[in-house]
Amino acid sequence: MNFAPLPIEGLYEVIAQRRGDSRGWLMRLNCADSYAHESLNTTWTQINQTYTATCGTLRGMHFQRPPHAEVKLVRCIRGKVWDVAVDLRAGSPSYGRWVGLELSAERSNALYIPEGFAHGFQSLSHDVEMMYLHSTDYAPAAEGGVHYACPDLAIDWPLEIKLVSDRDAALPFLPELEPLAP
Repeated sequence: MNFAPLPIEGLYEVIAQRRGDSRGWLMRLNCADSYAHESLNTTWTQINQTYTATCGTLRGMHFQRPPHAEVKLVRCIRGKVWDVAVDLRAGSPSYGRWVGLELSAERSNALYIPEGFAHGFQSLSHDVEMMYLHSTDYAPAAEGGVHYACPDLAIDWPLEIKLVSDRDAALPFLPELEPLAP
């Protein structure tokens, strides 16, 4: 596994290495020692998988508030997406900034997202499947989000947005949010 730091502190692209021969390949998706060596989270208490049927669909931008804040490791296991993390950490020099990264089954990469970030993605192909590893269980009362089209964020979504849930369309803009406690 290779860990490539991204422009906002705490975010990493994690690139799995395929090892193969004439039979096919094997790819290590998680190794606690590798994450610990980078001083990253090594405990995942919940794993989710999502399916998105239509290219251009947007999901996000979601987070959990403390004390249920979570670290996420997000991987596209079928198709491809534009994956985005927004820094919402109180006092962070990069507060309100975002990083986008193409994740795909073909590239075998993932996005490591620490606590204090909102996360979302836009499907860049039909029939997308995503796998999420979470450091804490889902807590509905701690759920929050920021609007995907907030002008203060100015996220550069690569495609026209075809579908978005009513819930995501009703999320507040950045100035309406309290920064997330560290």
